[in-house]
Amino acid sequence: MKLTATFLLSTLLMAVAGSGLAQTGDPFQRSAPAAVAPTVSAARGVAVTRPVPITLTGVQNATFGSPRSSNQGSATRVVFDLAPGVSYSLTPTFTGLRVNVQGARVQPAVISRLGNSVSEYRAGGGQATLSTLFPLSLTDGWEAHEATLATGTRVLIIDIGATVSGGSVDRVQPGAPISAAAQALLNAPATPTASVSNLPPGDTVTRGGKVLPPAPALPGDNTARPNDLNGVVPGTSGGVTLPQPRIGKNPGQTRVVLDLPPGTAYRIVPGPGGLSVELTGPAVPAQREQNVSPELTQWSAQPTLGGGIIVLSTPAPTTARSGWRVQLLPPSSDQLARLAIDLSPAMADLTPLPAAARTVAAVPPFPASRGTAILALSATYVRPRVVIDAGHGGRDPGAVGSVIEKDVALAVALRVRDLLAPAGVDVVLTRDSDRELSSDKNTDLKMRAGMGTPGTQLFISIHVNALEASSALKGYGVETWWNPNHPNSSALAALLQQHMVEQTGAFSRGLKNNQSLSVLRNSRIPAALVEIGYASHPVDGQNLTDSNYLDRVALGIAQGVREALVTGVTAGAGAPTLASRAP
Repeated sequence: MKLTATFLLSTLLMAVAGSGLAQTGDPFQRSAPAAVAPTVSAARGVAVTRPVPITLTGVQNATFGSPRSSNQGSATRVVFDLAPGVSYSLTPTFTGLRVNVQGARVQPAVISRLGNSVSEYRAGGGQATLSTLFPLSLTDGWEAHEATLATGTRVLIIDIGATVSGGSVDRVQPGAPISAAAQALLNAPATPTASVSNLPPGDTVTRGGKVLPPAPALPGDNTARPNDLNGVVPGTSGGVTLPQPRIGKNPGQTRVVLDLPPGTAYRIVPGPGGLSVELTGPAVPAQREQNVSPELTQWSAQPTLGGGIIVLSTPAPTTARSGWRVQLLPPSSDQLARLAIDLSPAMADLTPLPAAARTVAAVPPFPASRGTAILALSATYVRPRVVIDAGHGGRDPGAVGSVIEKDVALAVALRVRDLLAPAGVDVVLTRDSDRELSSDKNTDLKMRAGMGTPGTQLFISIHVNALEASSALKGYGVETWWNPNHPNSSALAALLQQHMVEQTGAFSRGLKNNQSLSVLRNSRIPAALVEIGYASHPVDGQNLTDSNYLDRVALGIAQGVREALVTGVTAGAGAPTLASRAP
């Protein structure tokens, strides 16, 4: 039976379809119809009922928990041992996968970051929850099956990841011991759904498909300055009780509106678990709501002397410049001002770069002394050569969503050149205009990789990612790819990823190397491919339309290139040691 893969999309589109927004006259109160994900039983064709051993006091001996996990790329595999007589059901939700257990005591536990795609494991009270940074549908984002080891141990295997699909599928019949080779694969990393070899992930998305609408922005030019961490509502407080927070849900973003009486002072503190909003003035009653949305796992309110604290718990970290936006808006129809807070892990730093970052100080000139790493191959001073590849071009647009990939890739490549050239780098662009190198895609990719001629130190390819509309909410952030074409490619990728995330505040998807990419594989020098955001995501796509964000991406790439050259992560050097890579 094939369950519809558009379950998630149809639910989300209901939230943005005209009158389905449940407007109340206040544009900051939006809510989607309540959606209850049906339970998917993992017991299809699986014998799960046996007498449950109990003690004389009626307490079950069997326990459930102690998950084992492993990763490959962004996918995470979680394995549970199943005692005789234990049964379970699996329920995908907008915040993760819930495992309801019968016939065993679930061991209480809270584990942060169980894997790259599991932000938290929480167990107790008869169930265990694997929290994710993206919503799950009936078939997308996860796959589960059982196996019986040669030792006779029955196990539940759950793969979770943005490109994993299948839902509850029993690929191995329970009760039959699996082979030694299959058992060896049991604890291997989860394997994402295969995508077309040769090409970056976003290149496999069908062109011209549906695109989710952009998330609504706060009014005013709020992105032109850092988030306001402190503020005061004009007027005099009258001892008013704070109303319950209002929640608005849109694909990829959740809005929280606090109605603040006159004289209220607020202080917002970001952190790894979300935001704390400290209020002084109004009385804050104790309240709490859980499983609010993919971007807001729960909110709680606690009274304090003179006010209270609102805690907005998020599955991804927040910083002073990423993961959230805020705007204090004047009263509309009453005397209460509105503190509107948008939450999304895809929100990056869109503030302009400081003036100093627009000068040569942003990427300082290389040391002009004999014997430095970048001059090691020459008896005379030379300018190190670096190839910057703007992906796609001409008749090949690349990803098409909030932006056209070929345009953004070129805009960033030109910015990188303008930052590196004054620092003493000979920058070679694979293209400096809207053109492809060949009408044949494979030839085009090989020609780009081949521009790393002798004497060239590094190759960096710039791309924009994308997912189909049915999976678009799973893809956001920055990632860097490398292939084992050169001993220094992984070190180059790590430096680029580090500096891009530092400059943009974007969600870090980490380093990827589980797919062979032609433009990297065919390069004979240290090479990396950066995916600077997702054109298909309602929030991340808006980052890519912002010139401040592109400035920050370019600066991060340029700084990563400079550090690679200075520390010897180059074509003519061996694999770097920790000492040689010190700044």
